[in-house]
Order: sequence, then C-alpha cells, then structure tokens
Amino acid sequence: MDATVCIIGCGIAGVAAARRLTQAGFRRVRILEATARSGGRIHTGRLGDNVVEIGANWIHGPSKENPVFCLAASYGLLDPEALTPENQAMDFTGLPQLVHNIFTSSGRKLVPGTILPALEMFYGILEEIQPKEGEHSASLLEVIRSEVHQRAAKMWKDVDAPTRSLRLCVISTLMKYECCFNGTPSMDELDMMAQSRYKALPGRDCTFPGGYEGLIRSLMLELPRALVTYNSPVRCVRWNNTERSESKVILECDGGERLSADHVIVTVPLGFLKKHCSTLFRPPLPLHKSSSIQRLGFGTNNKILLEFDSPWWDPDCDAICFIWEDEDALVDEVTDIQRSWIRKLPAFTVLKPTERYGHVLCGWIAGHESEYMETLPEQEVMRNVTQVIRRFTGNPTITPRRILRSQWFHQPWTCGSYSFTAKGSSEQDIENMMEPLPTEGSQAKPLQVLFAGEATHPHYFSTVHGALLTGWREADRLISHYSTTPSVKHKSQL
Repeated sequence: MDATVCIIGCGIAGVAAARRLTQAGFRRVRILEATARSGGRIHTGRLGDNVVEIGANWIHGPSKENPVFCLAASYGLLDPEALTPENQAMDFTGLPQLVHNIFTSSGRKLVPGTILPALEMFYGILEEIQPKEGEHSASLLEVIRSEVHQRAAKMWKDVDAPTRSLRLCVISTLMKYECCFNGTPSMDELDMMAQSRYKALPGRDCTFPGGYEGLIRSLMLELPRALVTYNSPVRCVRWNNTERSESKVILECDGGERLSADHVIVTVPLGFLKKHCSTLFRPPLPLHKSSSIQRLGFGTNNKILLEFDSPWWDPDCDAICFIWEDEDALVDEVTDIQRSWIRKLPAFTVLKPTERYGHVLCGWIAGHESEYMETLPEQEVMRNVTQVIRRFTGNPTITPRRILRSQWFHQPWTCGSYSFTAKGSSEQDIENMMEPLPTEGSQAKPLQVLFAGEATHPHYFSTVHGALLTGWREADRLISHYSTTPSVKHKSQL
C-alpha cells in the first residue's frame, strides 16, 4: 500500500495503529514522537532495586475480552496466576475486596468492620445511580451528598454522634479515592452518567512482573526498523489543503521540518489537545469538535511511591486508608492547597508480591492538590508524607528509605493523567472527538486527519485497553477505506 500515514504519538494507541497498518500491507507508515521514549503514559521506572510503574499500573479486567491481556499473555509477560480461568472470571463490582489497614488522624487503628456501614452506603449509592441519557445530569458530588444525608438520617438515627461523624469522614475519604480512580479534581466535576458510561471487564486486575513497558517493547519489535522518529514534536497539522492538487496533509515539526502525508492519526492525550488544539490545527478544528474537546474531562492522578526497610502494616494488608476525623462535611477537596495538599491523599496500595517489590507502598493523589504536589521538591513531599504516616499510625519512628513520585500534569506532552466524564459532557462529545477530518459531507479528500487515544473510546476511556482499541479502530478505518476504493486492491485480493 503506497499511501503515506503519519502517526503523532508513540503511546499504545499509536503503536497499535502502526502495527495494524503495517501488518495489513501499508509500507509508508511513520510515527512522530515528541519525547525520547515510546510508551506515552505507560512508563516503567525503578525505585532502588524495584521495578515500579510511574504511569499505567494494571491490566484492568484481565480476561479474553481485553486485548491488552491477550497480547500480554501471548508475549509471556504475565504471572501464571493471572492466566488462570478463575482469575479471568472474577467480578469485582460493588464493595472493594481488599484487606485494609485503617488509621485515623488521632492515631487510632480501626477494625475494618467499623467502617463497613459507610462503605455499604457509599458504594450502594454509586451502584444505584442509573440516570437516563438526555436527562439533566447533576454532578456526582451533589447526588452523593444528598443521598448520604437522607440515608444517614434514616439508617443511622440511633447511632451516637461520634460514630456517625466518623462514618461521614470515611465517606469523605472514599470520595477522594474515587477522585483518584476517575482522575477528576473533585466529584463535583464528575457527571452522573460516568457510572453508566464506563464499562468494566471481568477479572482480577493484574500487573506486569517485568514492567508495563514490556508490552510496548514486544509490540515495537513487530514494527519495521526506524519507523519511529523520536524528539520530533509536531507543532502544526495543516489539513484540507486546497493549494496542492494532491491534497496532502502537511506536518510542521520543531526545527522547521515539514512532512507530507495522505493521512495523519493524532493520538496525543486529551490534556495536550485541550491546551494546544487552537494552534495545532490549520485550519482550526470545526467548532463542534473543539467544543467537545473542552467539555470532556481530563485530570491528574499521581503516585507517591515509598520504600521502607521493613513493613509497618499487617502481613495480609492490601491497602492502607487514612481517615481525617474533621471531614464529616463530606469534602473531597482542600481549601488551602499550599498548607493542606497532603489531605487529598486517601490511601496507599501495598505492592505485592513482597519478593518482587520489597516493602513498597504506592500512594494516590488526584486533582489540583496533586498538581501542586508536583511543584514541590521531592524531599518536601517525603517530609509531608512521613509526618502524616507518623501521625496516623502513632509511630514516630517510621521513615521511608526513598521516594519516587509521578508528575503527569507538568509533563508538556500529557498535561495530566487520563480522561473522565465531566459534568455537562455526553457520549456525543466522544463521537465528535473520534470523528475524522474533513467531516462527513465535505468535498475535500476524506480521512485526512484521524483521532485515537483513550479519551476517544466511549466505554473504556482512561484505560490502556481503551487506547489500544482506538488505535486499531483508526487503522481499520484506513484499511477499510482502501479496500473499498475501486482503484486500489486490498491485500486479500492480490
């Protein structure tokens, strides 16, 4: 196939599209990557001797329906346990199944059953939210606050005031955790429809023993050599060009390089598009498309990884939760970010197995507090986190050996972590996002600019498998275009 295809971005969506196209017989495929590495938001690093994930962490829903899981299994990148039919069939909807150590800001360690009524109420509310598309959609924060107050008045009317207050504080912590899960600054920015639009796959989430980047390396080995040009940011995509008879798309890169292509697949993160779409495309994007880019949500969820000489948590512990005992007003943001940003960190995940990771915790922090955390010196972050751990555990000797934190908001080519269903957005906005340029009905040459990436998947947004599927989708769009063009024979016809 002689058509020239340029792919902007060497994350999983761009790599997947290139692999699909080259396997279908496209000989002139090129990826332009702004950084010096492949993988995008898949980024494996090291904390001391331990392999850790700075970016994507899990295969969410490792089952036969998940293409990331299938590829990882075919490359031999997973533990045997993740490959068992039992693991693939597990359903984790409803209450979290993890074993928690729970600490309060007064230094108490709670029995897990103490917080069970709050867990049941909170996740019960989330499961029951089933708004109809097209109805007025309030934010999740509004709905949760209203429902919690109504139900607490009925269900906890005989509970003493301190216990009732503690349960409400637990719900504040759960809301912060949901901010991390959804990548939103606050549940006030999350649309009610988020619960019904996102589709979960079965299976117990699993990790890559050798790091998520192993998947990228395996895929890259199947691509032709020198297909990727690194350190080559694209500054402008000139499409719908009427000055050239062949109607090529012109890409202007840093340093003045100009490239021409028949088709361009844009796989950059939504955060980058939000910040730069007004200058990245000439002519500008159609209004309905640029408006959808701004309506859709894109937030920051960072990790704070800590290594310890020995564990201070229980041997069977999967996660550690912190409950601030003055947050019974149901809050998921802090009022003074500079002084209190650390309050937004609701939990740590215990990295397992210990034989692989040692004694490492992964803390999660989302929103504007997370963005502020990125600006602080690493030692100041360690000092703040250490102070909180000592306060909540009541152990003044706990000291991390080393720290590593992600800084996705200030990465210039990502501008955040992943997309979410923002209040006021709709599935139509995702449809607009994935719509190729020129739009349908235009007299210009079709399929000049195509769009992929996790934010363009209607149900698997924010996931690696969602991003991969969109890369395949846009590659298949081009493959189908040429297979139905009378003057071009499809590979199967040769």
